[in-house]
Amino acid sequence: MDGFDIIGDIHGHANALERLLEDLDYNQRDGVYRHPSRIAVFAGDFVDRGPEQMAVLRIARDMVEAGCARAVMGNHEFNAIAWATPDGEGRHLRPHTPKNQKQHRNFLEQMGDGSEAHADTIAWFRTLPLWLDFGDLRVVHACWHSPSQQALANWLDADARLSDIGIHAAHDRADPAFLAVEVLLKGPEVRLPSGRSFRDKDGHLRDEARLRWWDPTAVTFRKAALGMEGLESDLPDEPVPMDFFYTDTVPVLFGHYWMKGEPAILQPFASCLDFSVASDGYLTAYRWSGESKLKAHNLVWVSA
Repeated sequence: MDGFDIIGDIHGHANALERLLEDLDYNQRDGVYRHPSRIAVFAGDFVDRGPEQMAVLRIARDMVEAGCARAVMGNHEFNAIAWATPDGEGRHLRPHTPKNQKQHRNFLEQMGDGSEAHADTIAWFRTLPLWLDFGDLRVVHACWHSPSQQALANWLDADARLSDIGIHAAHDRADPAFLAVEVLLKGPEVRLPSGRSFRDKDGHLRDEARLRWWDPTAVTFRKAALGMEGLESDLPDEPVPMDFFYTDTVPVLFGHYWMKGEPAILQPFASCLDFSVASDGYLTAYRWSGESKLKAHNLVWVSA
């Protein structure tokens, strides 16, 4: 095996996924995309938003089940599990509110809410680990954070997959599992200073901002906050909590953050592969072949 091809958030864009796999020299044999000497790794968020979610799941799941790919859980798969899982009190772990239904509507319409295919897909989502550690390379959906991983020890199997009890614990705000999963699948967030708030890309009012946990120079709110739709420059240069910043020298690749512009390497040891394919951006992969630092020339991408 010559290496891994890590693929960022797909969000139901099967055509882009097929073009990217072909550019990476994966060819269909017996209906499955395969490479003669490499393994694909999906960084999560297969579903929601895009027009071809069932096709994306067929391609990715077939590859994983054939041993041609690995995958981690994204926050959208986690949300899908919670939407479909009763909470034991007559509701569901993810409340069926208009806001949540709007975010999940495309998946439910394409899959068929409550259908046999829906139940089968949710069962597959439950088999996805929260992270993959290959020793010299790490993959997670939103944030590599050892304390959060350790906090979930009682709720995971040996392959970093949440147990049924763990899925319930991760929806209990009083349980340490809740914050741990939030960090790993959605990224660390901190409350903004001075009572500030903003509206995110979906129009929701927020008083917390995600952090550039991968950037060791992002030590103030102005430099560390992201996802504020251009309002980051209005924040004060006050220090942010440093608990979540990545200081290891093992490369980690992740998705989740809706980066804009042409794909690029963010840091030598940590970089995002989500370049907004669901918003007319790029579906992006990184071809890793054992290097200790991430290199820009190993990025491969296709337009939406």
